[in-house]
Amino acid sequence: MKQSIFTIIENAALTRDVWRMRLRGDTSAITAAGQFVNVQLDGLFLRRPISVCDCEGDVLTLIYKVVGKGTAQMAKMSAGETLDVLTGLGNGYDLTLAGEHPLLIGGGVGVPPLYMLAKQLRARGLRVSVILGFNTESEIFCREDFAALGCDVTVTTVDGSYGTKGFVTDAMGADYSYFYTCGPEPML
Repeated sequence: MKQSIFTIIENAALTRDVWRMRLRGDTSAITAAGQFVNVQLDGLFLRRPISVCDCEGDVLTLIYKVVGKGTAQMAKMSAGETLDVLTGLGNGYDLTLAGEHPLLIGGGVGVPPLYMLAKQLRARGLRVSVILGFNTESEIFCREDFAALGCDVTVTTVDGSYGTKGFVTDAMGADYSYFYTCGPEPML
């Protein structure tokens, strides 16, 4: 774990409630896909845990959903502002289990930590399939990001407004060597 000051370089809405924040700072403690950070916000006692979406060089990407005071405060922040961030939290995913064709399954804000995992698995030359689950089409984010990595991407929506109607399990087949997940407990 490492405490550092990060500077916001971008903070933009991806959907009505989901935001992407890119920060510059000391990312040396982030060693594995699936780790998270704790963000300190002015006036709030507790830090906010946010999954790491990506980390490249000194740039950290966080994708978060506005659900309370802390994340609402984050959504109002602009480039140039700074944040106190604890990095290197959590163990992350074990890439040695992937096999030749891993399946990544993410629901809602469980999607972001799978991006760095997909990036690392693709760098190993693996065929990566991804199933992203959302409630409705207006909530979909990161679909293009996974596709740009060369992943086979399937999207499910509970209401059927986009992709496969239903849950992530409705889009699962049996043609994979291992699967990784991140999402709400009912999905798991």
